[in-house]
Amino acid sequence: METTVISSANLPVSRIGLGCVTFGREIDEAAAHVLLDYAYARGIIFFDTASAYSQGASESILGKWIASRRPAAGSMTVATKLLPPYDPKRITEAVDASLQRLGLTAIDLFYLHSWDATAESPAVLAALDALVRAGKVHALGASNYNRDQLATALALQQQHGLERFSVLQNNHNFAVRDVSPALLQFCASRQIAVVTYSPLGAGFLTGKHRHGVEPGSRFDVAPGHQHVYFHEQAYQRLARLEAVAARSGHSQTQLALAWALHQEGVASVLVGGRTPAH
Repeated sequence: METTVISSANLPVSRIGLGCVTFGREIDEAAAHVLLDYAYARGIIFFDTASAYSQGASESILGKWIASRRPAAGSMTVATKLLPPYDPKRITEAVDASLQRLGLTAIDLFYLHSWDATAESPAVLAALDALVRAGKVHALGASNYNRDQLATALALQQQHGLERFSVLQNNHNFAVRDVSPALLQFCASRQIAVVTYSPLGAGFLTGKHRHGVEPGSRFDVAPGHQHVYFHEQAYQRLARLEAVAARSGHSQTQLALAWALHQEGVASVLVGGRTPAH
């Protein structure tokens, strides 16, 4: 597995990262550990979770795996996130809780899970800075931000002399694209690494939901995702993918993954699943 180091954050990441959203929601601890073992044995060293995933269960499951497998220090990167609204006290308490669940002394990469007006509070940005200075967090990231939101955050961090965001994580696939060329150029000019997720559109690009939501799938378990994909533009892009798959002999899954993995300027692509086969 190809790996790189996010220079602005000094974090090693694999070209493919493992998203842990299914842990504790769609698969139990034992199944998650099988998936983690399979991924790690094949060179995946970037693991992405969040305190919101199954109300912290995902972090706990990942933490127990780390504790039992004892990977060498510095051999992997663990990222987690916090949903809004944000305030200094809540951020500090959330990081402490995540550290306890993960069984770590420091979080490699800590994201604000999505943009919110409270994220532009200087006090909130100062709280993030304090966590880095205290050694509880190694690097900061922003997730689900657009260009203007990221630019505002960086300007505020610079104005107040605070630790800046060094990673952006957004949804990006053949159907739904939240990393525009302008955003990529902006990140490159400021040495911000870009991580993308959902290369298969939570299964949408496989075509399995063409005739309704498949029972037990991501869209069934988390129906809030449906509005992101079930619209005309996404269906048009799915039809184009289906046509190319039929013409080329490659599966829609192969083509969708290839599209995501060949986007210039993207450091890592997060994949997820319930089994090693996925």
